[in-house]
Amino acid sequence: MRLTHLGHSCLLVEIADRRLLLDPGAFSVGFEELTGLDAVLVTHQHADHLDPGRLPALVRANPSARVLADPQSAALLAGLGLEVTPLQAGTDLQLGDVTVSPRGELHAFNHDWIPTVANVGVRIEAAGEPVLFHPGDAYDAAPGEVDVLAVPVNAPWCAVRDSIAFVRRIAPRAMVPIHDGLLNEMPGRTLYLSHIANNGGDGLTLHDLAGGGSVTLP
Repeated sequence: MRLTHLGHSCLLVEIADRRLLLDPGAFSVGFEELTGLDAVLVTHQHADHLDPGRLPALVRANPSARVLADPQSAALLAGLGLEVTPLQAGTDLQLGDVTVSPRGELHAFNHDWIPTVANVGVRIEAAGEPVLFHPGDAYDAAPGEVDVLAVPVNAPWCAVRDSIAFVRRIAPRAMVPIHDGLLNEMPGRTLYLSHIANNGGDGLTLHDLAGGGSVTLP
């Protein structure tokens, strides 16, 4: 498995000869230039996870890519003329040898005045590869055993204590920071990462891929 962080919550996941792009949103850069994608996955409709201005062109440039999205995002994208398969918790999807397992249903609570939209995280696995979970914007899903956890670092809907509790509950071997687009590098992002990585559990490896970095995981 090879992971590349394209800003905020956007990850390019290369696994079992498949290329999957997760949450190409308005705070992310570089995804619009990608080709050879097998799937584009969207956890929810918020603009920092789904950029409707750039996504149609990306899909046209990747005609073999399936578009998989939470039910509300799927309806929005269908309105843009895209063919979309809804992600439903409990209904696994196959992309070659890769299994995509949707987990969760709702975005984390923000405030009574802010509507709670659909949010479906994704567990991604293939034989002989690490298991990745990308939660979108929620900490309540039950993804099962996970090797690599994409961890939202900062958001209006969470505090650092929530992030630490999330990591400790899932207990991955490694974490990749996401949802960091609202933080300055110093001291904000560094402070959040140190709190989460240092308190997220024993033996936790931090793979910080900020700035378009990549890592290959055995």
